[in-house]
Amino acid sequence: MATLPAVEKPPTVLQDTPAARPKSGLRKHWHLYAAISPFYLLFLAFGLIPVGFSLYLSFHRWDGLGSMEGAGLAQYQYLLTDSDFWQSIGNTIVIWALATFPMIFLAMVTAVMLNSAVRFKNVYRFAYFLPNVTSIVAVAIIFGSVFSTNFGLMNALLQAVGVDQVAWLNTPWGIKAAIATLMTWQWTGYNAIIFLAGLQTIPSDLYEAARIDGAGPVQTFFRVTLPLMRPVLLFVLVVSTVTGLQSFAEPQVLLQTTANESTFSGGPDHAGRTMVLYFFQQTFDNNDFGYGAAVAWGIFLVVVLFSIINWRLVQRRGEA
Repeated sequence: MATLPAVEKPPTVLQDTPAARPKSGLRKHWHLYAAISPFYLLFLAFGLIPVGFSLYLSFHRWDGLGSMEGAGLAQYQYLLTDSDFWQSIGNTIVIWALATFPMIFLAMVTAVMLNSAVRFKNVYRFAYFLPNVTSIVAVAIIFGSVFSTNFGLMNALLQAVGVDQVAWLNTPWGIKAAIATLMTWQWTGYNAIIFLAGLQTIPSDLYEAARIDGAGPVQTFFRVTLPLMRPVLLFVLVVSTVTGLQSFAEPQVLLQTTANESTFSGGPDHAGRTMVLYFFQQTFDNNDFGYGAAVAWGIFLVVVLFSIINWRLVQRRGEA
């Protein structure tokens, strides 16, 4: 009996059933997204929505109670010609410059000293970082006593060396110097810890090679340490710019006893009225929430502009 040849069966085609399809990333990891969702919900409620509302509010006039009135670009047009706003920008830039550059220098010197210390490193780090976690209101009150005209420590030191008293909180340049000193004291230790972290990432072989080549401490710092610290220096400069241009509590608390018009006036001749202080004055003293929102967006543009300028300057020096 003849045997029939075997017939090959056609390949089985798997049907594209829902069970065979892989799950999407959201469906597969939904429990992970649910675990981190509180952060995004809080950011949405207290960050993104208020920012969007402030932009919408800047195109309206509103006193906080009545109905809003459309203003178009009138708020921003007035902002460009507002002499008080431009004065607050000038005050902020001067205070920022007086505080930031000495602070960065002192922070770098402190970090080098901490990096070279052999004993009690952790004690020194804690001591230098402590001013940053101290209440700025309490610090401003203390500095108000230090720079007091009649009973201040600064004038006592000046009298001890035969120099006349200085009305620190009653003169424009004295107000700026006092605020800048406070900000320098507050942020030097914080940035010193950041610089210290950067210094500890530099290989010791580079320093040994520099010493073998006959380089001294100064040459080693400028030829080895400073170029390798450029990314950290850029970070500190940008962060210091953002925080320095948004100074509020320092002048507000330090000058509240000398302000005649309001707690946001910035002292005599408005010498200590920073941009954020001016924003609070327009919003909460004058109850002009629409114009206050426009001022806030003006502050945002100034901070972004100065951050970009600082970043470009540091980048060019590094490339050169």
